[in-house]
Amino acid sequence: MKWIGKRISFVEDKNKTTIIIYPEDVSWVKAVMGAWVGMWIAIGATITWSYFNLDLTEQENIILIVFMAFWLYFAVKVFRSFFWLLWGKELIKIDEVSLSYKKSIKGYGKAGVYLLDNITKIKEVDIQENSIQSIWEKSPWVKGGERIEFEYKGKLVQFGRKILPKDSKLLLRLISKRVEEKVRKLNKSNQ
Repeated sequence: MKWIGKRISFVEDKNKTTIIIYPEDVSWVKAVMGAWVGMWIAIGATITWSYFNLDLTEQENIILIVFMAFWLYFAVKVFRSFFWLLWGKELIKIDEVSLSYKKSIKGYGKAGVYLLDNITKIKEVDIQENSIQSIWEKSPWVKGGERIEFEYKGKLVQFGRKILPKDSKLLLRLISKRVEEKVRKLNKSNQ
């Protein structure tokens, strides 16, 4: 197994290249996110208890229902970000005919399979250093934006959450090289 930076590992053999991108491993961020999840659960439990146990007016009940709808939306976001930090990873496999990509949390997630012949314009995602997007994606509660993209049948496929620019360049070079080699080999065998 070889490494690109601290978060990207890859294994190459004769028929395929397997790449794993891990999320940032910062203990204090995990602790803060865990505290945030705990606080969010406590808020939801308190509001739910209030709804069922207090003698409220119809207007107050409506307010609590609306609040719980917003609470549920952000609860999903918070839980997904926390679980991503704990158990998430991006899995990329390049074999003889396809590139598969999966965002996985504890092994769960759906893999997308992309035929190599249809992959075009593999490049880095350009994010300005001092832009709002750059600052937003550095925050620990956001899973982060992808740094590498390619076009597949008119659609944009992106991966490489929160990887460093230097690691992004090395990963892009590895993926581009493997895809080009496999496409060349495919074209040669089809002739």
